[in-house]
Amino acid sequence: MKSAITVCLVPEAKFGPFVFHDGLADGCARAARFGFDAVEIFPPAANAIDIAELQSLLDHHGLKVAAIGTGAGWVLHKYSLTSPDAENRRKAREFISAIIDLAGGFGAPAILGSMQGRYDAPVAREQALGWLAEALDELGEQAAQHHVPFLYEPLNRYETNLFNRQRDAANFLRSLRTRNVKLLCDLFHMAIEEADLAATLEVCGPLVGHVHFADSNRRAIGMGHTQVAPIIESLRAIGYTGYLSAEILPLPDADTAAIQTMESVRALS
Repeated sequence: MKSAITVCLVPEAKFGPFVFHDGLADGCARAARFGFDAVEIFPPAANAIDIAELQSLLDHHGLKVAAIGTGAGWVLHKYSLTSPDAENRRKAREFISAIIDLAGGFGAPAILGSMQGRYDAPVAREQALGWLAEALDELGEQAAQHHVPFLYEPLNRYETNLFNRQRDAANFLRSLRTRNVKLLCDLFHMAIEEADLAATLEVCGPLVGHVHFADSNRRAIGMGHTQVAPIIESLRAIGYTGYLSAEILPLPDADTAAIQTMESVRALS
């Protein structure tokens, strides 16, 4: 398994679960300094990334892109794939589509988290899930053109009422026409919703496409109470070779969070 750390380029998300917040150059330099294999990027939009600049930084520091998030579409614009407003849903798809193409150019997947939205009156759950399925079918096939999956992240009950548990989300993904949408299993969300994290990962098996490596308090692994060794054993058992990506709070500070994450990765490898 490989290591990754988050770089946020959205000032409005400075209190979010991202480690580095001082630009791509700084984030890549620090990721390399602490021994990470890749960066996971949270940009304000696809066109906010200078592709040549990012490639130069990756080459210089020997890094890859692990994934690129779409959450700024919600943070900045309140775009949602399950909005009752058709124009909002259209803009949400366009925003995500552009990030799929950006990420795909670096051989990386895009992430759908907060932009999945939620259902509430007057939208029924069945209607919201219908819109979500339609979007995932389309976006999953777009990602396939880049030979990467599209990542769907079940969130905890305080952030969405669509899917909170990995098994329920996995069953939903199996019902899609596309076979190219995988689960992003975030250990923080799982610690809230799952009875047994390790067993859940084994049940989801080949649908596990990416892991957010976060402790129960959204801090670096080892700073909360999640028992990580059984989780790593389960990931090995299902043949997972992807990233353990630190989408965590930069506490007590960014460098300490990064160092703690790498110590945990190395201790478990």
